[in-house]
Parts: sequence; structure tokens; C-alpha cells
Amino acid sequence: MIGKISRAFLLLSVSISVLSCATKDEVVYFDNSQSLEGKENLLDYEPKIERNDVLRINVSSSSVNQEIVAPFQMNSQGQGSGGGGGGQNLSLTGYLVSPNGTINFPVLGTLEVEGLTRTAIQEKLEEQIAEYVRDPVVDVRIVNFSVTILGEIGSPGRVQITDGRVTMPELLAMSGDITYNGKRENIKIIREVNGVKTVGYIDMTESDLFDSPFYYLKQNDLVYVEPTYRTVKSAGFFSSYQGIVSVGTTIISLYFLINSL
Repeated sequence: MIGKISRAFLLLSVSISVLSCATKDEVVYFDNSQSLEGKENLLDYEPKIERNDVLRINVSSSSVNQEIVAPFQMNSQGQGSGGGGGGQNLSLTGYLVSPNGTINFPVLGTLEVEGLTRTAIQEKLEEQIAEYVRDPVVDVRIVNFSVTILGEIGSPGRVQITDGRVTMPELLAMSGDITYNGKRENIKIIREVNGVKTVGYIDMTESDLFDSPFYYLKQNDLVYVEPTYRTVKSAGFFSSYQGIVSVGTTIISLYFLINSL
């Protein structure tokens, strides 16, 4: 009888170990990465400006005294020095994109910027300022570009993006990477598009993530890394019916095995 119990305990231990093991496909990033050869360059991507974005716009000139461009600059109080207004001091000094998708720029007045990229806004401003200043140079930055990441991640929280764009792999690297308790194949991204919440998923274990519309993150995206089945199970809960079926099957198998010994 003792021998039967010992064998049963050993089989149960082995079964639990097998159910708890993670496969290579669940852990390794960018599986089948050889398929990336010849893929088009993705570095041309630029996020588009949205309502409530805060833009920092600097105007200079490569051929005239910088005092000439002063009317087109925002002063330290967040007001346009040319009398056109244009900025709100909201802890992030810059031009707040209104609910109408516009900013109020010094001298030039109301400009529509929603839906444009930073490059498009720079070219638009340079063209209009060129009527007043020779060879203007405009630099546009999104100063409130941030992404929130939660869940099974090394350093969850709100991540400020300084260069105007960020990819999912870059965000994970900035946040301490996914822990061993996090799902790599089912990362959830909650995004607002035209005032409507949308949900997408990224699989970091597959190379086709580079083709996903969620590969590049947008300002104010919410990223959630779910816990693995093992993590949920260790908390005393079953994450899915598959887990219940697996445990039930194991118990039944052990029952018949013990009775046949």
C-alpha cells in the first residue's frame, strides 16, 4: 500500500511539473525572425497629432538675426510674443490642440493641425512664416506623448516618450521587460481612436508583430501584460476551462492508475 502511495505521489509531482513548464514558444521573442529579411523599413512612421496634444514649436532662421523670429516664439508664460496668443501653461508649456483640432499661433492665427504629422506641421509653418522671415526653420515636438504600461512588467507606470514615437519592443525595454509571470503572446493595447476605445493585441513571440498596427504605439495608449496561467493558478484561481480540464484529466488518470497497481 505504501508503495502504491509513493508511486502515486511521484506521478502527481511529475504531472504538476509538466503542467507548470513553459515552452520555448511562450518565452522566446520574435520566433521565425528569418522572415523579416527583405521587409520594408518602418522608420518613416510618424504619429499624427490629436486633440489635447501639447505641441512645443520652436522657430529659428538659418540666415537672419534670431530677433527677427521673436514674434513667432512662445514666451515663458506660455503666450505668443506676437500678440496672437497660442499657448496654455498646463505644467507642459506648449500649444494645446483644441477640441476643434486647432492651435492659435502667434502672427499666423488659427492653424488646423489635427491629423497631421510633426513633419507636415513643420513644413506648413515654414511655408507661412517664409512670407515674413527668410529661410525659417521650424521644429515641432509632442511634449505630452506618454504611454501607460501595467501588469506583469518590470517597472509598470506611465512612460514619457521624448522622441515622438515608440515601438512595443522599445516600450518593454524602457519598462524593465516582461517578467517570467507575464504573457508574451497576448499583450493588450487599449487605444482611443476618434473618441472611441479600441482594443488590439501584440504577440511578442511572433515576427509578424512588425506588421501590426499596434507595433508603433500612440500617445495615451494603455498597455497591459496579462499574467500567465501558472501565475493565476498559483493564486488559487483557474484562468480558463482548459486549466480545469487539465487538472481534472490528471486526477482521473491518477485514480485509475493507482487502482490498477
